[in-house]
Amino acid sequence: MSFPRVRVGIDVGGTFTDAVAVDAATLELLGQVKVPTSHHHADGVAHGIVDALDRLLTEVGRAPEEVAFLAHGTTQATNALLEGDVATVGLVGIGTGPGATLTRRLAALGKLPLTPGKRFPLRYAHVDDPSDAAAVRAAVEELRDAGAEVLVASEPFSVDLAEGEDAVVAAGRAYGMPTTAAHEITSLYGLHKRTRTAAVNAAILPRMLATADLVDASITKAGVTAPLMVMRCDGGVMSLDEMRRRPLLTVLSGPAAGVAGALMQERVSEGVFLETGGTSTDVSVIRRGKVAVRHATVLGKGSYLSALDVRTVGVGGGSMVRIGTGGRAVGRLARLGRSRGGAARAGGDGPRVIGVGPRSAHIAGLPYACFATLDDLRDARLETVAPMAGDPADHVVLEAAGGRYALTLTCAANALGRVGETDFARCDPAVARAALAPLAAALGTDVAGAATQVLDAGTAAVREVVDAMVRDYRLDRDTVVLVGGGGGAAAVTPHLAAVTGLTGRIAEHAEVISPIGVALALVREQVERLIPGATQEQILAVRNEAESAVVAQGAEPSGVEVEVTVDPQTSTVRAVATGATELRTQDRAHRADADERLRTAAASLKADPGAVRVLAETDAHTVYGTEARRRFPRGTRHPVRVVDADGVVRLHAPDARIETTTVGSAPERLARLVRETTSYGDGGVRAPALRLLLGSRIADLSGVLEAEPLLALARSELRARPADEPVVAVVEVRS
Repeated sequence: MSFPRVRVGIDVGGTFTDAVAVDAATLELLGQVKVPTSHHHADGVAHGIVDALDRLLTEVGRAPEEVAFLAHGTTQATNALLEGDVATVGLVGIGTGPGATLTRRLAALGKLPLTPGKRFPLRYAHVDDPSDAAAVRAAVEELRDAGAEVLVASEPFSVDLAEGEDAVVAAGRAYGMPTTAAHEITSLYGLHKRTRTAAVNAAILPRMLATADLVDASITKAGVTAPLMVMRCDGGVMSLDEMRRRPLLTVLSGPAAGVAGALMQERVSEGVFLETGGTSTDVSVIRRGKVAVRHATVLGKGSYLSALDVRTVGVGGGSMVRIGTGGRAVGRLARLGRSRGGAARAGGDGPRVIGVGPRSAHIAGLPYACFATLDDLRDARLETVAPMAGDPADHVVLEAAGGRYALTLTCAANALGRVGETDFARCDPAVARAALAPLAAALGTDVAGAATQVLDAGTAAVREVVDAMVRDYRLDRDTVVLVGGGGGAAAVTPHLAAVTGLTGRIAEHAEVISPIGVALALVREQVERLIPGATQEQILAVRNEAESAVVAQGAEPSGVEVEVTVDPQTSTVRAVATGATELRTQDRAHRADADERLRTAAASLKADPGAVRVLAETDAHTVYGTEARRRFPRGTRHPVRVVDADGVVRLHAPDARIETTTVGSAPERLARLVRETTSYGDGGVRAPALRLLLGSRIADLSGVLEAEPLLALARSELRARPADEPVVAVVEVRS
């Protein structure tokens, strides 16, 4: 019997390594396993990866050759920087005259703080003329003798003239040392930031190379023929060879795996993803079907590492409740209210919840009260303690027949009925209510009131971050969806949705959303160039470079999508290419019918279904629209939603014009459309935001502000398609 092929995702965490198998056609979760992360094994984390893979394939009854895709995410690079476990970097600065002055200043990178009490390990040597082979060899030997384990070559303007750095790299490799040229890591100008990014990349290179080689050999030995991919920090995956060149791209990739799961499995197009563990919640944004990324801060300084914009809040499912009176901790709360018939008066100077977290039950070594039994909680009395040395003595615990238990955010969520019956964080609601009862008595309220106070306090800090990210990315609050992932998702997301009025849901299989994200992630590459006054030929060249890069890493050429952004203020041309390693002809179990798609669009538009019209259709998408009156500026808006065949909203447009044409007629029709919708004002001439529905794809060309490059990119998207294939243009006039 022939089984469908499977996609395997493995997420290497600090404590556990999780692995999942997903049906490559239907994207159904077939199985999951958890093994301890093998930090102390002779083969390091590679041993845990192979162990998890072996157990997973046994559980789902599949042979190694049935694996169509295999990827893993790892915190190894992040941990190396956090723990200061990095190689000593030898930096060869190149230049004469003013250039020499600039590069000699790079020696100061050795003063960067790595960990408390430890600086970034860097040795510096200088070469005036990189074509002087003897001088280059002498510099390499000087650095090697000074303890350098890996080399970086850096020269001003190497982005344009790379020969000098390339000469040093060739010399370094002749000595058997891993060597990196700064221009290979990023093509952006800025000598100091470019070199700093390359130096940090080099510092983790030896350790990451060793792990990559072990994992590669082990996977091959296990009989898996699919190429091994590695999770990037921007939500995509890259080939193992690319990871060997730029391991820095795996830093901060842990949170990226979860948001990739939300993007691919949950198919969120506009929302905020909250991945909640036991101790913290990572908050990130998906805007118009894409993850939000920015240049990351590494070692306290800016870098050219494009990573997921993730903001962490010290609140998780295991966060402990803190209580006080008039801002002060309450001690021996069991005595409170005994003279008042077992309950303290509400309000005034009485006890109140003053916070939740950041200390968690896990770190305090305490079990959650809600996962005890009713018998364990017999004779429970409330106490306040300092869980760890230096903590304030205002953390609530229960002293009961079964021992000491922590009151947590998960306890409150279960007591208030916020946790679904099949949720990972579900407990017996009767036990949760029994756990909250002593706190309710101390607060002078009922169990629901106490649980609400706890959840309000716990989600307050998360709400601040969510509100800030909605503002920062100008998300439409009418369309934003809060999606919860992680084992503690139910402790945060449902209550946050309730108090904000936003739509919220828990991701399917939330507890393994990160390895699912790894299994479903697309091959991704980003190319950035600083090109003042970029011509359409230069913009197309950057686009084609990004497309070629993902194809070289195994992406199926016909399915590659490229988003191009041109920033006239910084002269940056950026192309982000994504693609799957196989054509995704998904045989999904559910296809939404016309009525279901209409209801979905109407709900998103917040309109009566009778007022919603079908504006255009392709085999993969239906475009719906309605009319909405606006007060300022006075007039009528035409909001649009693009819904796919599964009934998922794939594109939101607050005010758009829709035009249907064919590939053969599109160039002329689009040129006219762009002319008619180009805006003129104090900010200059701005072409419209254009997106094209082509086959199963939505080609996003909205990052280009000038008409000619925009139309050139549109023509490149239409290239090699049948002339009679339908094309739908979604056009938004820029204000």
